[in-house]
Amino acid sequence: MKAVYPGSFDPITNGHIDIIKRGLAIFDEVIVAIAKNSEKKPLFAVKERVKIIREIAKGLKGIRVDVFDGLLVDYVKSVGAKAVIRGLRAVSDFEYEFQMAITNRKLGKDVETIFLMSSEKYSYLSSRIVKEVSSYGGNITGMVPESVVKALGEKFMRKKLTQEIKDGF
Repeated sequence: MKAVYPGSFDPITNGHIDIIKRGLAIFDEVIVAIAKNSEKKPLFAVKERVKIIREIAKGLKGIRVDVFDGLLVDYVKSVGAKAVIRGLRAVSDFEYEFQMAITNRKLGKDVETIFLMSSEKYSYLSSRIVKEVSSYGGNITGMVPESVVKALGEKFMRKKLTQEIKDGF
């Protein structure tokens, strides 16, 4: 059976990877579906996120990386999946995720939402926190895969150089 694990993954964290691996223990295939959200201003372009996630998923059997736009339930049906995987870090995540699960069930009666609690060691972790720590030069080792540490370093170095050029050093 297939499941879809949707998100912006900007960037993917070790918490996301933990949920993917645990999803693979339940499902034959997990489709990591990167949502195109025109309202968000992502740090990484969709193509960059796809490349990073595919690189990380190389050693994992049963992973597919894809991109979608529009309603999640429509995408889930289009790929022949029966479930949506959502990770929960805290009670505050549950309220929003519960509303989304009920809405998705209303729109697609055949689509179930499976909630996986984050592992304790990643319960504090979010892409937003990783980006903020990295932007100030903080150590994000252990929060994200090494390829993401490198990509963030390059991204913020470019931003810093661009700003310095604008400011005239």
